[in-house]
Amino acid sequence: MKKNTLTQNDNRTWFKLDNAAKIFPGQNSATWSNIIRTSVNLKENIDPEILSAALKRCLPRFPAIAVQIKRGFFWYYFEPNRKEPIVKPDINNPCVRIKYNENNRFLFRIFYYKNRISLEAFHALTDGYGCAVFLSTVTAEYLRIKGYDIPCGGMVLDINEPPKASELEDSFAKYATSKVKAKRPALPTYHRTGEKLPKHISIMTSGYIPVEKIKSISKSHGVTITEYLASVLVMVHIKLQKEENLRKQKEVSIQIPVNCRNLFDSGTLRNFSVCYSVRIDPNLGEYTFEEILRQVSLYLRYTNNKKHLQSMFAANMGLEKNPIMRIIPLIIKDLAIGISFSLTAEHTTTSLLTNLGKICVPEKMADYIDSYIFMPSPGKVNGGRVGVVSFGNTMTVTFTNIYNNTAIERDFFRFLVKQGIPVKIESNRNL
Repeated sequence: MKKNTLTQNDNRTWFKLDNAAKIFPGQNSATWSNIIRTSVNLKENIDPEILSAALKRCLPRFPAIAVQIKRGFFWYYFEPNRKEPIVKPDINNPCVRIKYNENNRFLFRIFYYKNRISLEAFHALTDGYGCAVFLSTVTAEYLRIKGYDIPCGGMVLDINEPPKASELEDSFAKYATSKVKAKRPALPTYHRTGEKLPKHISIMTSGYIPVEKIKSISKSHGVTITEYLASVLVMVHIKLQKEENLRKQKEVSIQIPVNCRNLFDSGTLRNFSVCYSVRIDPNLGEYTFEEILRQVSLYLRYTNNKKHLQSMFAANMGLEKNPIMRIIPLIIKDLAIGISFSLTAEHTTTSLLTNLGKICVPEKMADYIDSYIFMPSPGKVNGGRVGVVSFGNTMTVTFTNIYNNTAIERDFFRFLVKQGIPVKIESNRNL
């Protein structure tokens, strides 16, 4: 039987970006960078020297993250980064653009603030699941160095084991077997606009919610937590657009990333998530919240299956496999991606709601953790992008907003409170 581990002889000196990652370097600009931020709040303040030691110990276990990006003639590629990562005090402008020649050329950052450890990773490296595994493993090693007995398990990997070959797998390429290619939505959608904040500044607002309460209310409506929260986000945008008294209203579309590991046999720690877009047209008439819930739920349940996902993989792989694309120099690919993104950006999606799900760590480790926070980078035109994560009995819902106007997150949390769901708010700005 073939071993699923990397040996000294098969360690890679370089490897390709996975299919999802290939587009991100071309989109990385002064005004936008696809960054994922995951944080863990411990029950004691952070010792930065111990955190730095824990990070250095863990990094060899994650060869897909301990890399630097290089330019080839046709494509970007990754090389192992032998330098030491830097641990820094947290900053006021999270998710700022990744510059490839900074931070010793690593494509992630580790910050600390009081009792919080934060990881920011360029999306070309991994998705939310990969970030959660990396951060949880570093946190476990930090607690061990502090003298606590922390076993491995769940999202905490054993750093004394060699990395598994499956963790470096491009699962998109493996499962893109569909002969049908899914079509992407192209119609423009509604966006809440207004006065933008200065570049690289955003408003971050987190709502801490009891998991059992939101689960109970979602279940009473016959929907999942993700379906319930996405429906609230749709409703808020429909209401805000209606208040603008537009002659003709635009569709409201919520992009919802899906962790494909839940349906496919994949142990990859690279990207393996795709996005569904739930769309509702307010021009068809008035929608009650129950109608929105039903439409969102039916759409997600109809599309969230292996066959539909494989058609989405095939569509994404089609561009990469195109013979013409293969011979176009990287400088032209970057220019084309940059122009395309500047013209379309998020124009086909009103907002984004990404639910990382439940963080699973060993019970002994959970005793030292208060909560997790998960947030996407601010949008280019989206007014409020939402990250959701659960740990223990606490769910954290975090908005990132590039506009001065905070009506989206304000109305979102107010609705939850009116439904009997208690919310504790934490923000870098008063709403």
